[in-house]
Parts: sequence; structure tokens; C-alpha cells
Amino acid sequence: MNDFERQGRRSADQDDSSDTIAEEICRLPTEVIDIGDAPPLAPPAPLAKDEVRTIVISLMLTMFVAALDQTIVATALPTIGRQFNDVTNLSWVITAYLLASTAVAPVFGTLSDIYGRRAMIITSLSLFVAGSVLCAVAPNMPVLILARGLQGLGGGGIMPVVQTVISDVVSPRERGQYQAYFSSVWMAGGILGPVVGGVFAEHLHWSMIFWINLPLSFAALALLLPKMKRIPVYHRRRKVDWLGGILLMASAVVFMLVLSWGGTHYAWLSPVIMSMIGASVALVFAFIWHARNAEEPFLPLPLLGGTVVPFAMAAGGCALGVIVGLTVHLPLYYEVVYHLSASEAGLALIPLAAISTCGAAIAGRTMARARHYKRVAIAGTSLAAICGAGLTFTTLPLWGLLLLLSLFALGLGTTFPVSVVSLQNAVARPQIGTVTGAMNFFRALMASFTVAAFTAILLMVLGADIAAAVGEHRGPVNSIPAADMVTAFRFVFGAATALMAGAVLCLTIMEERPLAGPATPAELAE
Repeated sequence: MNDFERQGRRSADQDDSSDTIAEEICRLPTEVIDIGDAPPLAPPAPLAKDEVRTIVISLMLTMFVAALDQTIVATALPTIGRQFNDVTNLSWVITAYLLASTAVAPVFGTLSDIYGRRAMIITSLSLFVAGSVLCAVAPNMPVLILARGLQGLGGGGIMPVVQTVISDVVSPRERGQYQAYFSSVWMAGGILGPVVGGVFAEHLHWSMIFWINLPLSFAALALLLPKMKRIPVYHRRRKVDWLGGILLMASAVVFMLVLSWGGTHYAWLSPVIMSMIGASVALVFAFIWHARNAEEPFLPLPLLGGTVVPFAMAAGGCALGVIVGLTVHLPLYYEVVYHLSASEAGLALIPLAAISTCGAAIAGRTMARARHYKRVAIAGTSLAAICGAGLTFTTLPLWGLLLLLSLFALGLGTTFPVSVVSLQNAVARPQIGTVTGAMNFFRALMASFTVAAFTAILLMVLGADIAAAVGEHRGPVNSIPAADMVTAFRFVFGAATALMAGAVLCLTIMEERPLAGPATPAELAE
């Protein structure tokens, strides 16, 4: 039998099979066939530009809500403490949110790959709104702390789900530009938070910092939900490995408590801290053992390997850790060395936060046009490392410091879109939510570790009497000699430089895989 005869017989067989299937379906008109796990029969229709724009705007608003709430509470804490007559537990208002949001980031990322983005964005925003309402009506400090934990459960799910939805509607090559937009929204929320919180606490009522979340969240859902049906579906229903998720969250919570309490509430070598470190390590090993033996683990360990994902995670974690660590500690430096007021020190942070978004925008546009997209991030992180070395070994007037910090932030900002898009481009579609949640989880841990490390450096150089001033801008700040503060921050800037050098190394080693999406001008020319 020749090829043509084989093809003809195969076509006839296919026609017969199609007729048989059609007859069977006709005989069973009431049967529901579940094709939820099946691949789409045809490629999804591309979204129109106005639909993508509406989705992006709604996601930006959603992320702004989460970013605003991370910092809006800080300036209202003294007012809250006076009303509840409880200042000893004020730090838990921040810590409860931080612990919850960090622990659930990988959970929401994985669940979005199982149950879909729509279900998870509704769940995260609903938890966030419920927590906000409970915070606003809290009658005492314990209720407020518990409500902040509930709010953190929702807030921690927003970031990975938003980044995953973007990966569903925008190609990797174009995605870098949108990541830059989201970086700017995140920074804007972080900058506006303390200002808005202070205004509400002083002129209105502190509960307004929580009530404001309701209209913003409802507006985001009203914009997003009508368009969610048009977003391509890539999730796959499977059994949820709840034990693996619980082990991962428990290890993260214990580790975060170690970073929060070590050196402040307890000495680093105290029995409490050492036992907590041991418990965290044991939980991590238990998670790894379970992930290797589970049929469908919560976070597949091979997903975190390869030549792209671990290096992208490490580079992004170093960059985020540095910017968060400096944002927390630089106001103390400004107050002691340059004699700025607390509000002036806050304004002096704007170059560090705002200009990093310019670096992200540059990298995002480069990714849409250049074949070798990671070069811009390597150049940017190298610039940041050089500027960090300049901050370490020189003493500058305020304008010089702000200029060098601006260049530092410009280079640092290029890391974020390149690391996020490279990571998402390296995994299969049904695993993007999982890997994005893992990335946000690692970044949050790295940011907390960096803040703790910078605080430990200051405590070692300046002494334990500065513990009350670090991060809260109170206590014996005026008693610290400016020369001692300059010396202490040389080590802080040196640590930041080392982290940026680590980011350079990770980006250099990371494989540069071609990005899916419209061809670059260079590729079209070929």
C-alpha cells in the first residue's frame, strides 16, 4: 500500500469515527461532559487593545491597594496605641500583616494554577476587604492584630495573582513594559502610604486608613471581573497538596519571627531564637522530604531548578532586599548625619523609590526591542554596585548623596522586569502561577532578611542602645555622634554593594532564553 492509499484509508477511518462519536453524543443529550482539564480546542481569540488596557488598569489599582496598605499604617501607630492604651504590642500590627502576606504568597500562586486566576483574585480581595472592615471596627488591640493577619492573607495573594494574570494576557516580550508600570504603582503606594496615613490619623480618624480599602477594592473588581472571561485559561485542576503548603507556610512564619525578634526582643544566641531556628530548619527539611515523595507536590522542587529560575529569583531577591533595607534605615542616617526632620527624611527617600521605577521602565522597553534583553539588567546592576561602592568609601554632602542614590536606584530598578519575565518565560503555562508565587515568597523572605541584617550591622557598630531608634525613628537618636553613624552606614552600604554584586553574578550566569511574542526589529531584519 502506498502513502496515498494509507492517507486515504486514514481519512476514511477518521470520518467513520467522527460519525460514530456524533451519534453517541446525540443519544446522550442530558450527559454533561467535563472537559475542564482538556486543552482548548482552538487558540483563544486575542484580546483587543482596549480590553488589555482595562485589565491592566484594574490590576494596577488592585496592586496599589496592596502596596498602600503595607505602609499606610505606620504613621498612624502612635494614634492607635494611645486610643487602645497599648503601645507594647504596636509592632504586632505590622508584624501580623507581614507574616501572613509572606506565608500565603506561594499558596495563592499555586492555587491560581489549580482553580484559576478569577477565583483567586476574588478570594484574595475578599479576604483583604474583610480584614480591612474588621481592622476599622476593632474594639481593642488583640482584635486589631488578628484582623491585620486576616488582611495580610488577602494582601499576600494579590501580588502573585496579579503578576500571573499579566502573564496570561501579554506575551513575554511585551510583558517587561507592563512590569515597569506595576513597579511604579508599587513604589507610589509605598511613598503615599505614610503621607495618607498621617493625614487620616491627624485630621480624620485612624480607622479611615482601613475604610479607604473598600471603594478601591470594589472599583478594581468592577473593572476586572467583566473582562476575566476573555482571559485565556491555562490552569489545570488537580489535587491540592495541603500538607506541603502548611509545612512551607509554617517554616516561613517561624523564620520571619526569628528575623523580627532576633537582636531586638531576644539575643541572637538566646535559647528562644536558637530553638526557633532549629524548628524552621526542621520544617524546611520536612517540606523538602514531602515534596520529593508526594505524587503532586504543592511546590515541585524541579520547578525551582534549571538555568533560569533560581538565578532570576536570587537577582530579584537581592535587588528588593537592598531597596527595602535602605528605605527602612536611611531616615535614621538622614536625621543624625544631615539633621533632617522626620518628614524631610521621608521626602529624601523619594529618589531611591521613584527613580528605581525609571530603571524598570528602561529595562521593560529594552526587552520589547532587543534580542539580548538581560544585558540592560547586567549593566544596571553593575552601575548600582559601583554607586554602592562610592557610598561605602566616600562621605558626601546631602545633594551628592541623593545624586549617587538616584544612580544606584536607576541601575537597581532594571533587575525587576528582567528577572520576573525571564522566570515566567522559562516555565510551562500551567506552572506560571506557582513559580510566580514562589518568587514573591522568596523576595519577601530576602527583604526581611536584609532589613534584619542591616539592623544587626547598626547594632553591632553603634551598640544596643540604638535598638529602639532603628526602624521607628525614636529613642536616643540625637545622642548618636554623626561620625559614628557615618562609620556604621559604611558597613550598611558595603552590604548593599555586595548584594548588588551578587545580582550581577546571577544575571550573568542566568540563561537568556528567547522571549515569546512579536519579533524584534533585529529579528525582522534577518
